[in-house]
Amino acid sequence: MRLHPRPGSGTPKPWAFPAPDRSGLPNGLTVLRSHRPGQRVVAVELHLPAPLAAEPRDREGVATITARALSEGTDRHTGEEFAAELERCGATLDAWADHAGIRISLEVPASRLGRGLELLADALRAPTFPEHEVERLVRNRLDEIPHELANPARRAAIALSEALFPADSRMSRPRQGSAETVARIDTKAVRAFHEAHLRPSTATAVVVGDLTGVDLEGMLGETLGTWRGEDRPPAPYAPVAGDDSPRVIVVDRPGSVQTQLLIGRVGPDRHDRVWPAQQLGVYCLGGTLTSRLDLVLREEKGYTYGVRAYARVLRSSADGTGGSLLAISGSVATDVTGEALADLRRVLVTLAEEGLTDAERDTAVRNLVGVAPLRFETAAAVAGTLADQVEQELPDDFQARMYERLAETGTVEATAAAVAAFPADRLVTVLVGDASRIVEPVRGLGFGEVTVVTGEEVEPEAAAGAPDEDGPAA
Repeated sequence: MRLHPRPGSGTPKPWAFPAPDRSGLPNGLTVLRSHRPGQRVVAVELHLPAPLAAEPRDREGVATITARALSEGTDRHTGEEFAAELERCGATLDAWADHAGIRISLEVPASRLGRGLELLADALRAPTFPEHEVERLVRNRLDEIPHELANPARRAAIALSEALFPADSRMSRPRQGSAETVARIDTKAVRAFHEAHLRPSTATAVVVGDLTGVDLEGMLGETLGTWRGEDRPPAPYAPVAGDDSPRVIVVDRPGSVQTQLLIGRVGPDRHDRVWPAQQLGVYCLGGTLTSRLDLVLREEKGYTYGVRAYARVLRSSADGTGGSLLAISGSVATDVTGEALADLRRVLVTLAEEGLTDAERDTAVRNLVGVAPLRFETAAAVAGTLADQVEQELPDDFQARMYERLAETGTVEATAAAVAAFPADRLVTVLVGDASRIVEPVRGLGFGEVTVVTGEEVEPEAAAGAPDEDGPAA
């Protein structure tokens, strides 16, 4: 039988992360636009610097309720009518709050962009915050809390945040508020937060998609340009600081057949020169199925379905006061918790003694840099990253230069960054599992003093965010 020859691969086309064009509106709103031919679903990302640290201490969670309530009624539409209008133009609108502020994400067909921007402007310009809608959102948030508390990964992140950050730091407490503080939120509190922190002069809108034939400047002027607000500086951010003295916190979950582990410390943010090397080194350690942690704990020992290491920005600042969460997360069978932690520590010690190999470094570069065109295939992915750069006070070409820096990073540099990120003797370890079965095997492993807490002693929804099962992103 004669077979046709297998076709060869084509020549790779040059690719670079898109550079946006900057402009502004008379009301002070900053605009970034990126024309992406063929992307007929336009993504609009709005960053509003309303930090969680600006919330009243006794009503923490009000930023989240405010973000969720923006689309629950305006001076033109009730909440139901607003949802129907979004659906009519094929759009989706999401909003959420984090330490750096509120983010709003709109996706809409290019042919309906004008209407989508009009609805977004209504939500920002004249939300009515109906009392019954705010009460419903508060009840919904209170209903979410028990479900979060029952999630081992969430519970581990809660305990880690409480252990890492000082008690007076907003990052030590629930991002979306505790049951006690959320229950105090009412329409008055939501309106006060909106009035104090959501204004065009400090906001940035990112628009990405196929803008062929679109008068974007005119559309923005007629929609987001009608948004008004007092011109004043955003609320200040507190420096990110953490205590990574070695210790183990066991959150008791009697009868658990698995132990959820989360090991972490506070590291540098994306402004630090070590960031590219750190991303590369951490990826080699635990960024994929073929990383060191998985090769030992999953493939060789069979302790787990997977363990990931990653660096996630908590808040990034040009003045050097930001920081990131450096973490290793995963779950193992209860009866091998001690052995798994001992082997994990051995991987870290071996990394410090022997370093990474050139083959590991080369594979990581190919994976992180080579997948970039696929990762940013959609307008939403590009818009989200551009908005991240704005939120983190980074230059517009940061992501493009990031891939160049990754390719230039050597094995020795990546090793040094990974070792500095996860020193075996400077880590806070959280274990969620059956304390009666895991405490004794963990003592004496070198992770520090062991403390046991009950599930009721920690609040739901982690301040620093639950672990990302997909691992780090460049």
